[in-house]
Amino acid sequence: MGKAFGAVAGVGAIASLVAMKRTWDPLPSVKAAGFTMVDLTAAEPNVLAVEKWRGKPVFILKKTPEMVAAQNEEQTARDIIVGDDHFLVCIGLCTHLGCIPAYRPDKHDFKCACHGGEFDASGIDTLLPPPSPMEIPPFKVDGTTLVLGEAGPEYEKMKSSGITV
Repeated sequence: MGKAFGAVAGVGAIASLVAMKRTWDPLPSVKAAGFTMVDLTAAEPNVLAVEKWRGKPVFILKKTPEMVAAQNEEQTARDIIVGDDHFLVCIGLCTHLGCIPAYRPDKHDFKCACHGGEFDASGIDTLLPPPSPMEIPPFKVDGTTLVLGEAGPEYEKMKSSGITV
């Protein structure tokens, strides 16, 4: 009788631990929302594409050869290079108060309508009040696909050199 009671109690304890673990694990829909895949072959030069990642807008801008040639070292360090193409990939929120800046293709920059802040085509703040450049989300380059939400070697290199947080 004691052995049977012990066996039933052991099975019950294991079942309750499995149930607790299942409640602590994120739902499959939450896991899927953590990653966004973007095909970069469809990107057009000097045309801003906006993707959504974790409820935030992500700006993807394929730079023209003229834009790349006019960059300084700091701007080039923020580029994501896929093949011969240079891309800006950043969270599309002003670092001042979180407004969404508008891209001006004729000036190759972003203008925040809330308080007049400006960012260049590399996401670097050029006119106050934004206190810092636009944030680069964790990313991984897989061929010509950009995986947002997964930190690949390119992102880790940027992070270790202090380009992104």
